[in-house]
Amino acid sequence: MTIVVFYMGQTSDTMTITMNRKGVYILNKKWLLSLLLAAFVMFLAACNSDESAEGDEGGNEEEKQEEQESGEGEGEGEQAEMPEPDLEDVPDVVADVNGEEIGKEEFESTYEQQFQQMAMQSQMSGEEVDQDQLKEQTAESLVGQELLIQKAESEGYEASEDEVNQTLEDLAEQNQLESTDEFLSALEEQGMSEDEVMSQIETQVKVDQLIASEAGDTEPTEEELKEAYEQMKAQQEQMGGEGEMPSYEDAKPDLEEQVKTQKESEVTQTLVEELREDADVTVHL
Repeated sequence: MTIVVFYMGQTSDTMTITMNRKGVYILNKKWLLSLLLAAFVMFLAACNSDESAEGDEGGNEEEKQEEQESGEGEGEGEQAEMPEPDLEDVPDVVADVNGEEIGKEEFESTYEQQFQQMAMQSQMSGEEVDQDQLKEQTAESLVGQELLIQKAESEGYEASEDEVNQTLEDLAEQNQLESTDEFLSALEEQGMSEDEVMSQIETQVKVDQLIASEAGDTEPTEEELKEAYEQMKAQQEQMGGEGEMPSYEDAKPDLEEQVKTQKESEVTQTLVEELREDADVTVHL
């Protein structure tokens, strides 16, 4: 099981934006486990929601009655029903990449995660998800991922035990878990064994090494950091300007990471395009 490399032009917040200027999906750090972790976050959110619902039972009956009497929650206030992913016509083999198959199960798990994110965005924008386009993008992202993995393997990159363990610790910390054991247990509840997780991380480390080698020196200049800061300010203004804007010096560490990631993303996109030109790829969608 492998997890999709790319994101379709999404942003997490004003401090970590890594959108491709061409609007094309790009690499984001910690990519191999990104969708799995998204599922983990949704799992925790569902648990919290269940607990909240139990706590609300009996305690908010009066509020519910008042809402019904006043008509609140009807008409314009109602949330649109979440659409469902259309996976009816997905073939058993979605793509062949230099003799390696990308299977239906791998595609569907990736597509469902991407679809959930796009569906939430569509609820806010009012635009329907173009599932045909999303399927094509998901297939291409999986092809790109496989090409990067094959390249890293053919170049002989190796992941040391220390690098794998450090990445595991970073992932646990990013998800606000106290230990790697807790992190692995949480993923096991999502159906992923420890061996599978460690294999994923090992592959990720190898591809990270490949990208670092291709990217070379990604240290941002002062000019690049100031440009990124101005972009951040403009984006905050577009979103309504809520919240206090951090000073340039306070934002600088995050801006440095953002610019480095952007450079790596652009190098990755170029590398995938070059590998795609010389590869034997067939997409069966």
